[in-house]
Amino acid sequence: MTPDAIVSMSASAALVILAVTFLVASWRVIVGPTLPDRILALDTLSGTAIGFLAVVAVKTGFALYIDIAISLGLVGFLATVAFARFVLSRGPRPGSAGPMAAQADKTIRPASKKPDAKVKSDAKLKPKTAPARKTKKDRT
Repeated sequence: MTPDAIVSMSASAALVILAVTFLVASWRVIVGPTLPDRILALDTLSGTAIGFLAVVAVKTGFALYIDIAISLGLVGFLATVAFARFVLSRGPRPGSAGPMAAQADKTIRPASKKPDAKVKSDAKLKPKTAPARKTKKDRT
């Protein structure tokens, strides 16, 4: 087997694997279930497209595809950052499930007017200090 045949077969196998990845990520974009899942799937689609371009560049020997892949990587990164900022600016939705909602429930609790019975007084919370060492003056 010649090196060119090995490269060609490897590129064909990589294209098949990337096609399966593209289909799975597209399914996640369509189905969801949440907006962050869709954003991660779009980021995966961007990475898969970069992989397609790199494999095509190797298979055809046309170096311009690599430049296009680098540009797509930069645009994909900026899009992911923009989507993440959008999700953070929305904040948690009332009645939504997930770690962000659970964290928001913990931090927005109203302060209790009655002191908690389990809370110890300030005197009990002070750290105990070790007894002072006796010097030669104190021993006599």
